[in-house]
Amino acid sequence: MKKSFISLALIAALFACENPKESPTEKGADSSDVILNDSTSLGEVKEIELVPLKDSPEFSDAILELNAPEDGSVQKSNKVTFNYEIKNYQLAKPTVEGSCAISCANSDKGQHIHLILNNAPYLAKYEPSFTDSLPDGNYIALSFLSRSYHESLKHFGASDVRQFTVGKVAKEKIDLSKPMLFYSRPKGEYKGKDTENVLLDFFLTNTVLSEKGNKVRATINGKTFLITDWRGYILKGLPMGESTIKLELLDASENPIPGKYNVVERTITLTK
Repeated sequence: MKKSFISLALIAALFACENPKESPTEKGADSSDVILNDSTSLGEVKEIELVPLKDSPEFSDAILELNAPEDGSVQKSNKVTFNYEIKNYQLAKPTVEGSCAISCANSDKGQHIHLILNNAPYLAKYEPSFTDSLPDGNYIALSFLSRSYHESLKHFGASDVRQFTVGKVAKEKIDLSKPMLFYSRPKGEYKGKDTENVLLDFFLTNTVLSEKGNKVRATINGKTFLITDWRGYILKGLPMGESTIKLELLDASENPIPGKYNVVERTITLTK
């Protein structure tokens, strides 16, 4: 009897080794699982957050006026002169107030104008007059005043949107009275400390955002945020390497609003 008991115990032990219980790391993972490997630690797993930026200085009396090129004009030369009049705002001066002045990427040249042509990545301008060489084509030009950490001033009077034509091309007329979305930040490459707080900023014309009205959907590396308040936001928890940011202008029912630039996608890079 004793020998039989020992034999049964050995058989049971062998069966257990050949048929181990399923471990949590071996079962099929759903989208909420975090898969760890030899090069991953729990401390490296980050959740992307979008945090409203609420303490930026307003500069509510700042004014930007664009005198040239004129709206609807045809520029015969590819060298196009932009001439602004800026009131109650100092270009090429650091923005010293607000948390982003310390914790976000800042231009070492100070406050400036963002000039966005056909919703391409903006050109930063620190003087009220300059000349740029532009290829032949039709242009929608958005200009707005920017803090030194690249957040736009969003009040009436601090921006200008117009269209003009360069060279010998057929003139194109776009209805600028419809709701439009322009992408501004983030842009390019972020290094070191600047990777911790990345500014998300966009510009709207002819629309407002609200919980029951129009919205902006931001999709960052596949994670979606619905924005109902037009302001700057801080992206936290972005991984090193490339990240993709997609912005879409939506109506109250979260359907896309038709428009030339109302869906835009950009890629940025973060490095240590």
